[in-house]
Amino acid sequence: MTLPASETAIPDVEISYAAIEQAAARLVDRAQITPVLGSRTVNDRTGAQVFFKCENFQRTGSFKFRGAFNALSQLTPEQKQRGVLAFSSGNHAQGMALAGQILNIPTTIAMPQDAPAVKQAATRGYGAEVILYDRASVKREELCEQIAIERGATVIPPYDHPDIIAGQGTAAKELIEQVGSLDLLLVCCGGGGLLSGCAIAAHALSPQCRVIGVEPAAADDATRSFYTRTLQTVHNPDTIADGARTPFLGKLTFPLVLRHVQDMVTVSDEALLRSMAFLWERLKIVVEPTGALAAAALLEGIVKAPGSRVGVMISGGNVDLTKIASLLIH
Repeated sequence: MTLPASETAIPDVEISYAAIEQAAARLVDRAQITPVLGSRTVNDRTGAQVFFKCENFQRTGSFKFRGAFNALSQLTPEQKQRGVLAFSSGNHAQGMALAGQILNIPTTIAMPQDAPAVKQAATRGYGAEVILYDRASVKREELCEQIAIERGATVIPPYDHPDIIAGQGTAAKELIEQVGSLDLLLVCCGGGGLLSGCAIAAHALSPQCRVIGVEPAAADDATRSFYTRTLQTVHNPDTIADGARTPFLGKLTFPLVLRHVQDMVTVSDEALLRSMAFLWERLKIVVEPTGALAAAALLEGIVKAPGSRVGVMISGGNVDLTKIASLLIH
């Protein structure tokens, strides 16, 4: 589905690499410097030298803490006192909740009722108030706007915010500082915050690096948007990659993706399950479905880069083990 022209007007906005550097400075001693793993088996299989950036080892189990802390740390004292509000299926929720706890900012999160129980529990565990809604009948943006007006809270969206984008870009900055220049960087895409931020950082530090975004095949709105250069949407896609079930790219992230990303591809849920199992067995790391998107594109041969230095973002590891185990067995 293509959005009406009145809803697709996009500002000519740019996020500078300097903003990513400033975000990285704010995150010193707050965010984890996450490890980079390699695998001889993966290198032999792909003919490339592959570097897995393991944001599943980040605080709260995903890259989302980077953007959340960067955004919350820049609020005014009055905004901090009134609190913040966010909507999220889980990882942004946890990042916001922990950042709010660290900075002593009251945090409220609107989460879909079908969000993984492990993510709901963790969000509450970090001290946030959780408000559940039915994603089939409620538009989360409208719900949050209503609550924000009632409470006077500041809304921090999961991806369409300059401070969120800059914070997420620190993951690619950190990766390239750890391993050196890259020829290719693969990044998962939901709303495009991580993808656009990482693309900006990659091109600043490794100008020859091609950046490719990866989506679930059932939630391919960003890929269709990329190729048509018109903002496309998807409604409640049926995919195990719950972190990529966003309805469309944002007004900020859409132009940034068009400007800084070289290609977009999709992978099936079956490919995600195979790649998750491979990463668990060979790299010995727990990866959630969305976190395996970029790896799946490479491991399944959808993206080929023989002889190249390839970075792969493992975006998170917050997985409901009981549900995924049953899928993997079947």
